[in-house]
Amino acid sequence: MSAVWVDAPVGPKAARRVTVAGCRSVLVLVPHIVAGTRLMDVLELLKADQRVQVVSTVPDTHGISFGTSEFLQRQGVLTLPWSQATGVEFDLVLAASRRDLEHVLGPVLVLPHGAGALKSRRLTGHGLDRHELMRGGRVTAAALVLSHDDELEVLERSCPEAVPHAVVAGDLCLDRMRASLPRRAAYRAALGVAPDEHLVTISSTWRPDSTFGSRQELYRGGDFRKAVVIHPTTWSVHGPWQVRAWLADRPDLIVIPPDEGWRAAVIASDRVIGDHGSVTQYAAAVGVPVELATRAPVRPGSLADLLARGTPDIASSLSSRLDQAAGLLRASMYRLLRLPEPAHEARAEPVAAHHA
Repeated sequence: MSAVWVDAPVGPKAARRVTVAGCRSVLVLVPHIVAGTRLMDVLELLKADQRVQVVSTVPDTHGISFGTSEFLQRQGVLTLPWSQATGVEFDLVLAASRRDLEHVLGPVLVLPHGAGALKSRRLTGHGLDRHELMRGGRVTAAALVLSHDDELEVLERSCPEAVPHAVVAGDLCLDRMRASLPRRAAYRAALGVAPDEHLVTISSTWRPDSTFGSRQELYRGGDFRKAVVIHPTTWSVHGPWQVRAWLADRPDLIVIPPDEGWRAAVIASDRVIGDHGSVTQYAAAVGVPVELATRAPVRPGSLADLLARGTPDIASSLSSRLDQAAGLLRASMYRLLRLPEPAHEARAEPVAAHHA
Protein backbone atom coordinates (compact mmCIF):
# COMPACT_ATOMS: atom_id res chain seq x y z
CA MET A 1 0.00 0.00 0.00
CA SER A 2 1.06 3.56 -0.55
CA ALA A 3 2.43 5.35 2.48
CA VAL A 4 0.78 8.61 1.31
CA TRP A 5 -1.45 10.09 3.99
CA VAL A 6 -5.14 9.63 3.18
CA ASP A 7 -7.76 12.29 3.87
CA ALA A 8 -9.77 10.48 6.51
CA PRO A 9 -12.58 11.07 9.02
CA VAL A 10 -10.31 9.96 11.88
CA GLY A 11 -7.07 11.24 13.34
CA PRO A 12 -5.52 14.71 13.51
CA LYS A 13 -7.55 17.51 11.96
CA ALA A 14 -10.35 15.12 10.98
CA ALA A 15 -12.94 17.58 12.30
CA ARG A 16 -12.06 19.96 9.45
CA ARG A 17 -12.99 17.37 6.82
CA VAL A 18 -16.00 15.40 8.05
CA THR A 19 -19.64 15.83 7.07
CA VAL A 20 -21.09 13.48 9.70
CA ALA A 21 -19.39 14.48 12.93
CA GLY A 22 -19.06 12.91 16.37
CA CYS A 23 -18.90 9.30 15.22
CA ARG A 24 -17.33 6.42 17.09
CA SER A 25 -14.43 5.15 14.99
CA VAL A 26 -14.00 1.52 13.91
CA LEU A 27 -10.84 0.15 12.31
CA VAL A 28 -11.11 -3.09 10.30
CA LEU A 29 -7.78 -4.93 10.27
CA VAL A 30 -7.46 -6.92 7.03
CA PRO A 31 -4.18 -8.81 6.48
CA HIS A 32 -5.67 -11.01 3.74
CA ILE A 33 -8.89 -11.67 1.81
CA VAL A 34 -9.90 -14.57 4.07
CA ALA A 35 -10.06 -12.20 7.04
CA GLY A 36 -11.68 -9.54 4.89
CA THR A 37 -14.60 -11.71 3.79
CA ARG A 38 -15.28 -12.76 7.38
CA LEU A 39 -15.17 -9.16 8.61
CA MET A 40 -17.55 -7.95 5.91
CA ASP A 41 -20.15 -10.22 7.51
CA VAL A 42 -19.58 -8.46 10.82
CA LEU A 43 -19.76 -4.99 9.28
CA GLU A 44 -23.31 -5.77 8.17
CA LEU A 45 -24.24 -5.50 11.85
CA LEU A 46 -23.10 -1.86 11.94
CA LYS A 47 -25.10 -0.70 8.93
CA ALA A 48 -27.64 2.12 9.23
CA ASP A 49 -25.96 3.55 12.35
CA GLN A 50 -24.85 7.14 11.76
CA ARG A 51 -23.03 7.12 15.09
CA VAL A 52 -20.33 4.85 13.64
CA GLN A 53 -17.56 5.50 11.11
CA VAL A 54 -15.70 2.51 9.62
CA VAL A 55 -12.26 2.56 8.00
CA SER A 56 -9.85 -0.26 7.20
CA THR A 57 -6.15 -0.95 6.89
CA VAL A 58 -3.89 -3.66 5.46
CA PRO A 59 -0.91 -4.43 7.74
CA ASP A 60 2.43 -4.42 5.95
CA THR A 61 4.55 -5.99 8.68
CA HIS A 62 4.67 -9.38 6.92
CA GLY A 63 4.32 -8.18 3.34
CA ILE A 64 0.98 -7.52 1.67
CA SER A 65 -1.17 -10.38 0.42
CA PHE A 66 -1.92 -9.79 -3.26
CA GLY A 67 -5.45 -8.62 -3.90
CA THR A 68 -6.28 -7.52 -0.35
CA SER A 69 -6.26 -3.78 -1.01
CA GLU A 70 -8.24 -4.32 -4.19
CA PHE A 71 -10.78 -6.40 -2.24
CA LEU A 72 -11.36 -3.52 0.17
CA GLN A 73 -11.64 -1.08 -2.70
CA ARG A 74 -14.37 -3.22 -4.28
CA GLN A 75 -16.23 -3.19 -0.95
CA GLY A 76 -16.00 0.59 -0.88
CA VAL A 77 -14.36 0.67 2.56
CA LEU A 78 -11.99 3.62 3.05
CA THR A 79 -8.50 2.17 3.50
CA LEU A 80 -5.75 3.93 5.45
CA PRO A 81 -2.06 3.18 5.00
CA TRP A 82 -0.74 1.04 7.85
CA SER A 83 1.54 3.84 9.07
CA GLN A 84 -1.43 6.19 9.33
CA ALA A 85 -3.80 3.67 10.93
CA THR A 86 -1.34 2.72 13.68
CA GLY A 87 -1.03 6.37 14.72
CA VAL A 88 -4.74 6.82 15.46
CA GLU A 89 -6.65 5.58 18.51
CA PHE A 90 -9.94 3.92 17.58
CA ASP A 91 -13.04 3.20 19.62
CA LEU A 92 -13.10 -0.36 18.23
CA VAL A 93 -10.77 -2.52 16.16
CA LEU A 94 -12.24 -5.53 14.33
CA ALA A 95 -9.93 -8.40 13.35
CA ALA A 96 -10.22 -11.96 12.05
CA SER A 97 -6.55 -12.75 12.53
CA ARG A 98 -4.38 -12.43 15.62
CA ARG A 99 -1.52 -10.98 13.59
CA ASP A 100 -0.43 -7.41 14.44
CA LEU A 101 -3.03 -6.76 17.15
CA GLU A 102 -0.35 -5.31 19.41
CA HIS A 103 0.36 -2.53 16.89
CA VAL A 104 -3.12 -0.95 16.81
CA LEU A 105 -4.64 1.45 19.32
CA GLY A 106 -8.08 0.69 20.69
CA PRO A 107 -10.07 -2.26 22.09
CA VAL A 108 -9.83 -5.22 19.72
CA LEU A 109 -12.57 -7.72 18.94
CA VAL A 110 -11.02 -10.72 17.19
CA LEU A 111 -12.90 -13.66 15.72
CA PRO A 112 -11.85 -16.76 13.76
CA HIS A 113 -11.50 -16.45 9.99
CA GLY A 114 -12.43 -20.09 9.40
CA ALA A 115 -14.56 -22.79 10.96
CA GLY A 116 -13.92 -22.56 14.70
CA ALA A 117 -11.12 -21.01 16.75
CA LEU A 118 -9.23 -24.30 17.12
CA LYS A 119 -7.04 -25.06 14.10
CA SER A 120 -7.43 -28.46 12.46
CA ARG A 121 -3.95 -28.52 10.93
CA ARG A 122 -2.15 -27.63 14.18
CA LEU A 123 -0.67 -30.97 15.21
CA THR A 124 1.09 -29.25 18.11
CA GLY A 125 -0.96 -26.53 19.74
CA HIS A 126 -4.41 -25.51 18.59
CA GLY A 127 -4.64 -21.77 17.99
CA LEU A 128 -5.71 -20.71 21.48
CA ASP A 129 -2.21 -20.98 22.92
CA ARG A 130 -0.87 -18.36 25.31
CA HIS A 131 1.89 -17.22 22.95
CA GLU A 132 -0.72 -16.39 20.30
CA LEU A 133 -3.07 -14.51 22.60
CA MET A 134 -0.65 -12.43 24.67
CA ARG A 135 2.00 -9.82 23.92
CA GLY A 136 4.09 -8.04 26.50
CA GLY A 137 2.36 -9.83 29.35
CA ARG A 138 -1.17 -8.80 28.36
CA VAL A 139 -4.01 -10.30 26.34
CA THR A 140 -4.18 -8.41 23.05
CA ALA A 141 -7.94 -8.79 22.50
CA ALA A 142 -10.58 -7.00 24.53
CA ALA A 143 -13.10 -9.50 23.13
CA LEU A 144 -11.90 -12.92 22.00
CA VAL A 145 -14.75 -14.45 20.01
CA LEU A 146 -15.16 -18.22 20.21
CA SER A 147 -17.60 -20.41 18.32
CA HIS A 148 -18.18 -23.13 20.88
CA ASP A 149 -18.24 -23.79 24.62
CA ASP A 150 -15.65 -26.52 24.04
CA GLU A 151 -13.20 -23.84 22.89
CA LEU A 152 -13.75 -21.97 26.15
CA GLU A 153 -12.79 -25.12 28.06
CA VAL A 154 -9.57 -25.34 26.03
CA LEU A 155 -8.88 -21.66 26.70
CA GLU A 156 -9.31 -22.16 30.46
CA ARG A 157 -6.44 -24.66 30.35
CA SER A 158 -4.18 -23.02 27.77
CA CYS A 159 -4.46 -19.32 28.64
CA PRO A 160 -6.61 -18.58 31.71
CA GLU A 161 -5.63 -14.90 31.48
CA ALA A 162 -7.75 -14.66 28.30
CA VAL A 163 -10.91 -16.22 29.76
CA PRO A 164 -12.37 -12.89 31.02
CA HIS A 165 -12.08 -11.59 27.46
CA ALA A 166 -13.78 -14.60 25.83
CA VAL A 167 -17.18 -14.31 24.16
CA VAL A 168 -18.83 -17.52 22.97
CA ALA A 169 -20.83 -16.08 20.10
CA GLY A 170 -21.30 -18.97 17.68
CA ASP A 171 -20.48 -18.60 13.99
CA LEU A 172 -22.00 -15.84 11.88
CA CYS A 173 -20.85 -17.46 8.64
CA LEU A 174 -22.70 -20.66 9.51
CA ASP A 175 -25.78 -18.76 10.63
CA ARG A 176 -25.88 -16.86 7.32
CA MET A 177 -25.65 -20.14 5.44
CA ARG A 178 -28.48 -21.60 7.49
CA ALA A 179 -30.57 -18.49 6.75
CA SER A 180 -29.77 -18.96 3.05
CA LEU A 181 -31.05 -22.54 2.71
CA PRO A 182 -34.55 -21.52 1.50
CA ARG A 183 -32.87 -19.74 -1.44
CA ARG A 184 -31.22 -22.87 -2.86
CA ALA A 185 -33.25 -22.84 -6.07
CA ALA A 186 -32.38 -19.19 -6.72
CA TYR A 187 -28.67 -19.89 -6.15
CA ARG A 188 -28.78 -22.77 -8.63
CA ALA A 189 -30.52 -20.62 -11.21
CA ALA A 190 -27.94 -17.84 -10.79
CA LEU A 191 -25.17 -20.37 -11.44
CA GLY A 192 -26.94 -21.52 -14.60
CA VAL A 193 -27.74 -24.97 -13.18
CA ALA A 194 -31.02 -26.50 -14.33
CA PRO A 195 -33.34 -28.16 -11.79
CA ASP A 196 -32.60 -31.61 -13.20
CA GLU A 197 -28.81 -31.15 -13.29
CA HIS A 198 -26.47 -32.54 -10.64
CA LEU A 199 -24.09 -29.90 -9.24
CA VAL A 200 -20.88 -30.85 -7.46
CA THR A 201 -18.69 -28.21 -5.82
CA ILE A 202 -15.00 -29.10 -5.61
CA SER A 203 -13.46 -27.19 -2.73
CA SER A 204 -9.79 -26.76 -1.93
CA THR A 205 -7.75 -25.16 0.81
CA TRP A 206 -4.15 -24.18 0.02
CA ARG A 207 -0.87 -26.13 0.25
CA PRO A 208 0.32 -29.03 -1.95
CA ASP A 209 -1.79 -31.62 -0.11
CA SER A 210 -5.01 -29.75 -0.86
CA THR A 211 -7.57 -30.85 -3.43
CA PHE A 212 -6.32 -28.39 -6.05
CA GLY A 213 -2.72 -29.20 -5.25
CA SER A 214 -2.98 -32.98 -5.39
CA ARG A 215 -6.20 -34.10 -7.14
CA GLN A 216 -6.27 -32.32 -10.48
CA GLU A 217 -8.13 -35.23 -12.10
CA LEU A 218 -11.24 -34.24 -10.14
CA TYR A 219 -11.53 -31.08 -12.21
CA ARG A 220 -11.89 -33.10 -15.44
CA GLY A 221 -14.59 -35.45 -16.66
CA GLY A 222 -17.87 -36.47 -15.06
CA ASP A 223 -21.40 -36.18 -16.37
CA PHE A 224 -22.42 -33.46 -13.92
CA ARG A 225 -21.93 -29.73 -13.46
CA LYS A 226 -18.95 -28.61 -11.41
CA ALA A 227 -18.33 -25.47 -9.37
CA VAL A 228 -14.79 -24.79 -8.18
CA VAL A 229 -13.97 -23.12 -4.84
CA ILE A 230 -10.25 -22.46 -4.31
CA HIS A 231 -8.82 -20.92 -1.14
CA PRO A 232 -8.10 -17.17 -1.41
CA THR A 233 -4.48 -17.79 -0.39
CA THR A 234 -3.99 -19.80 -3.58
CA TRP A 235 -5.37 -16.89 -5.62
CA SER A 236 -3.15 -14.41 -3.76
CA VAL A 237 0.09 -16.38 -3.89
CA HIS A 238 -0.15 -17.67 -7.47
CA GLY A 239 -2.18 -14.78 -8.90
CA PRO A 240 -5.70 -14.76 -10.40
CA TRP A 241 -4.40 -14.98 -13.98
CA GLN A 242 -2.42 -18.12 -13.15
CA VAL A 243 -5.26 -19.85 -11.32
CA ARG A 244 -7.62 -19.23 -14.22
CA ALA A 245 -4.92 -20.24 -16.71
CA TRP A 246 -4.52 -23.60 -14.97
CA LEU A 247 -8.27 -24.15 -15.44
CA ALA A 248 -8.48 -22.70 -18.96
CA ASP A 249 -8.85 -26.07 -20.68
CA ARG A 250 -12.01 -26.74 -18.65
CA PRO A 251 -14.44 -24.04 -19.81
CA ASP A 252 -17.41 -25.95 -18.39
CA LEU A 253 -16.28 -25.29 -14.81
CA ILE A 254 -18.06 -22.64 -12.74
CA VAL A 255 -15.08 -20.92 -11.11
CA ILE A 256 -16.11 -19.11 -7.92
CA PRO A 257 -14.00 -15.98 -7.20
CA PRO A 258 -12.13 -15.72 -3.88
CA ASP A 259 -14.11 -12.71 -2.63
CA GLU A 260 -17.52 -14.30 -2.20
CA GLY A 261 -19.84 -16.79 -3.80
CA TRP A 262 -18.64 -20.04 -2.23
CA ARG A 263 -21.45 -20.14 0.31
CA ALA A 264 -24.16 -19.80 -2.33
CA ALA A 265 -22.40 -22.44 -4.45
CA VAL A 266 -22.23 -24.88 -1.54
CA ILE A 267 -25.92 -24.43 -0.76
CA ALA A 268 -26.77 -24.89 -4.43
CA SER A 269 -24.78 -28.13 -4.60
CA ASP A 270 -25.96 -31.71 -4.52
CA ARG A 271 -22.55 -32.76 -3.23
CA VAL A 272 -19.24 -31.20 -2.14
CA ILE A 273 -15.89 -32.88 -2.75
CA GLY A 274 -13.01 -31.35 -0.83
CA ASP A 275 -10.29 -31.58 1.76
CA HIS A 276 -9.67 -30.59 5.39
CA GLY A 277 -10.43 -26.90 4.75
CA SER A 278 -13.34 -25.01 6.26
CA VAL A 279 -15.59 -25.27 3.20
CA THR A 280 -16.25 -28.99 3.65
CA GLN A 281 -17.01 -28.42 7.34
CA TYR A 282 -19.52 -25.68 6.57
CA ALA A 283 -21.06 -27.81 3.82
CA ALA A 284 -21.59 -30.71 6.20
CA ALA A 285 -22.95 -28.33 8.83
CA VAL A 286 -25.76 -27.22 6.50
CA GLY A 287 -26.57 -30.75 5.41
CA VAL A 288 -24.84 -30.96 2.02
CA PRO A 289 -23.29 -34.43 1.43
CA VAL A 290 -19.49 -34.26 1.60
CA GLU A 291 -16.83 -36.54 0.13
CA LEU A 292 -13.21 -36.09 1.21
CA ALA A 293 -10.74 -36.15 -1.67
CA THR A 294 -7.60 -35.99 0.49
CA ARG A 295 -6.71 -37.07 4.02
CA ALA A 296 -4.03 -34.70 5.29
CA PRO A 297 -2.87 -35.12 8.90
CA VAL A 298 -5.15 -33.16 11.23
CA ARG A 299 -5.35 -32.64 14.97
CA PRO A 300 -7.37 -35.38 16.71
CA GLY A 301 -10.72 -34.04 17.83
CA SER A 302 -10.61 -31.09 15.43
CA LEU A 303 -13.53 -30.26 13.15
CA ALA A 304 -11.67 -31.75 10.18
CA ASP A 305 -11.08 -34.93 12.17
CA LEU A 306 -14.74 -35.13 13.20
CA LEU A 307 -15.78 -34.74 9.57
CA ALA A 308 -13.34 -37.44 8.44
CA ARG A 309 -14.71 -39.80 11.10
CA GLY A 310 -18.27 -39.24 9.91
CA THR A 311 -19.60 -37.35 12.92
CA PRO A 312 -23.27 -36.78 12.04
CA ASP A 313 -23.96 -33.35 13.59
CA ILE A 314 -21.13 -31.08 12.46
CA ALA A 315 -23.25 -27.96 13.00
CA SER A 316 -23.47 -28.54 16.76
CA SER A 317 -19.74 -29.27 16.86
CA LEU A 318 -18.97 -26.05 14.99
CA SER A 319 -21.22 -23.71 16.96
CA SER A 320 -22.87 -23.94 20.36
CA ARG A 321 -24.87 -20.75 19.68
CA LEU A 322 -26.66 -21.68 16.46
CA ASP A 323 -28.53 -18.73 14.90
CA GLN A 324 -27.46 -16.39 17.71
CA ALA A 325 -24.16 -15.00 16.39
CA ALA A 326 -25.53 -11.76 14.96
CA GLY A 327 -27.04 -10.65 18.25
CA LEU A 328 -24.09 -11.75 20.38
CA LEU A 329 -21.50 -10.13 18.12
CA ARG A 330 -23.40 -6.87 17.86
CA ALA A 331 -23.81 -6.72 21.63
CA SER A 332 -20.06 -7.20 22.08
CA MET A 333 -19.20 -4.52 19.53
CA TYR A 334 -21.51 -1.92 21.04
CA ARG A 335 -20.26 -2.70 24.52
CA LEU A 336 -16.73 -1.88 23.37
CA LEU A 337 -17.97 1.18 21.47
CA ARG A 338 -19.71 2.37 24.66
CA LEU A 339 -22.94 2.92 22.75
CA PRO A 340 -26.46 1.53 23.21
CA GLU A 341 -27.38 -0.99 20.53
CA PRO A 342 -29.75 0.02 17.73
CA ALA A 343 -33.40 -0.79 18.37
CA HIS A 344 -33.77 -3.16 15.41
CA GLU A 345 -33.04 -6.86 15.75
CA ALA A 346 -29.62 -8.11 14.72
CA ARG A 347 -30.09 -10.89 12.16
CA ALA A 348 -27.93 -13.19 10.07
CA GLU A 349 -28.96 -12.28 6.54
CA PRO A 350 -28.95 -14.73 3.61
CA VAL A 351 -25.88 -14.54 1.39
CA ALA A 352 -26.01 -13.02 -2.09
CA ALA A 353 -26.33 -15.25 -5.14
CA HIS A 354 -23.28 -15.72 -7.35
CA HIS A 355 -24.04 -15.22 -11.05
CA ALA A 356 -21.95 -17.39 -13.33
